[in-house]
Amino acid sequence: MTDRTTPTELTNMILIEDPDTHQILVENRHNLNWPGVTFPGGHIDAGETVTASVIREAYEETGLHISQPELVGIKEWPLSNDARYIVFLYKTTHFTGDLKASREGEIFWTTREQLLNGTYQLPHTFAEMLPVFDNPAINELALIKPTDPDSGWEIEWQ
Repeated sequence: MTDRTTPTELTNMILIEDPDTHQILVENRHNLNWPGVTFPGGHIDAGETVTASVIREAYEETGLHISQPELVGIKEWPLSNDARYIVFLYKTTHFTGDLKASREGEIFWTTREQLLNGTYQLPHTFAEMLPVFDNPAINELALIKPTDPDSGWEIEWQ
């Protein structure tokens, strides 16, 4: 029998939108591996459900208690040794509480337009992820290793 398991690193990310202003909550990350303005999120702990992890991460990084998070898709890419990295992408307009920054970075509200017009430094492939959040016909952003080692990731939306 063939082993059908794959080592996988599991994370989440949440787009929190204010239903009145349509602004979205972003975080200016201090992470040297993926710096820039992005959405809150993080790793899924052992024994934790994916949805529980996104609720926990949202609170830890923003101070907000979110509810009704909606799974909108995933982002994934291959790691070395045939491992995978998967990010579960959620969004919500339901939250309470007061904003507070964490050690992860500064938290603030902005618009989609400001996010994409060059106002902020964005992490690599972050802008390419936005259609998964906003277009119900797209549920996955896959980063494919390039056939040419000198080029960047190939991107597929599905």
